[in-house]
Amino acid sequence: MNRPATIEDVALAAGVSRQTVSNVLNSPAIVREQTRERVQAAIQRLGYAPHASARRLRTQRSSTIGIHLDPYAGGISGVVLDRFVHALTERAGERGLRVTLYAARSPEEEIRRMADLRDGGDIDGVVITGTFHGDPRTDWLIQRGVPFVAFGRPWGLDDVADPAHLWVDVDGAAGTAAATRHALATAGPRVAFLGWPTGSGTGDDRERGWRETLPAGADAVRLVSEESVALARVVVADALEHRDLDAIVCVSDSLAVGAHLAAVAAGRPSLPIIGFDNTPAAEALGLSSVEQLPERVATGALDLLIGPSGTISLRTPSPGEAHVLVEPSLIVR
Repeated sequence: MNRPATIEDVALAAGVSRQTVSNVLNSPAIVREQTRERVQAAIQRLGYAPHASARRLRTQRSSTIGIHLDPYAGGISGVVLDRFVHALTERAGERGLRVTLYAARSPEEEIRRMADLRDGGDIDGVVITGTFHGDPRTDWLIQRGVPFVAFGRPWGLDDVADPAHLWVDVDGAAGTAAATRHALATAGPRVAFLGWPTGSGTGDDRERGWRETLPAGADAVRLVSEESVALARVVVADALEHRDLDAIVCVSDSLAVGAHLAAVAAGRPSLPIIGFDNTPAAEALGLSSVEQLPERVATGALDLLIGPSGTISLRTPSPGEAHVLVEPSLIVR
C-alpha cells in the first residue's frame, strides 16, 4: 500500500463494518473480545493511525493526558521520574493517547496550569506525581471532577481500604525489606538505615520496611540526612567512627553514594551499602540498589486512568481496584 491506511481498509481487512472499527477505537468495551482482537490485529498489520484532529472534533475529547514535568534540579535520583514520563508517553501512544507536559514550580502553580489546560480542552485527564500529606492538587482535581491518577499514594490511613482517589505507587517498604534481608544474610546483624528526616511519606514507608525486617532485639541504628551526597557522607563518617556497622540500607541512591564515599574514606570500601532507585550512579559505583520499575508504574497508571472503557473518564472503582502497588526489585552487585 502506497498511501496511509484508512478506517475502510481496516474494516475490509478485518471483515467488519466501518462502525465496528470506530467502536473498537472509541468504545472498545462494547465490542466482543474476539472481534476486537481481529480489528486490533488489522490495525497493527496495516499501520493504521486515527487522525487525531478529526477524532477530537468528532468526540469532543482530546485523548490527551497532562503530566507535570519537574524543573531540572540536578542530583542523582531524578532519573526515576524521567523514566516514568518516557514510559507513560510510549505506553499512552500504544493506546491511541497523547501526553502533554507542563511545567510548574509549586502545587499552586500546577493547579493553575491544569486549570488552563482543562478549560481549554487540551487534556482529558491528569497524572500527578510526588504526592504528599495535605496535597492541594488532589482536592482540586476531585472537586473539579477531573479524571486523574497519582503516582504516589494519598498518604492517609484509608489508602487501601477506602482510597480518596486512584493511585499507583512503588511498594517502598517491600523494597527496603528485601534489601535488609539480603544485608542480614550476607553481611551481619548490624544493619543501619540512612533515611530522610521523619515526615516524608515515601521516606517513612521505606524506613518501615527496614525496621520491620530487623530481628527482635536488634540495635536499630537509624541515621538521618537530607537528600544530599555531601551531607550523607558527613553523617555516615561520624557513625563509622562510633559504631561497628555490618551494612547500611539507604532511602535513596544519593544517600547511598554519600555513605559509600564515607566508608571508603574510613578504610572500609567493601562495607555493603544498598541504595534505592538503581540509578546510573549506583551502577557505576557497583552499589546494590532497589529498582523501582517505573515502566510498570506507568502501565498501572494508564490502566487505572483509562479503565475498562478504553477512554479517559471519571469513575469510582471499588477499593480493591482503585490502586496499583508495584513491588520493586533488588539489584545486587
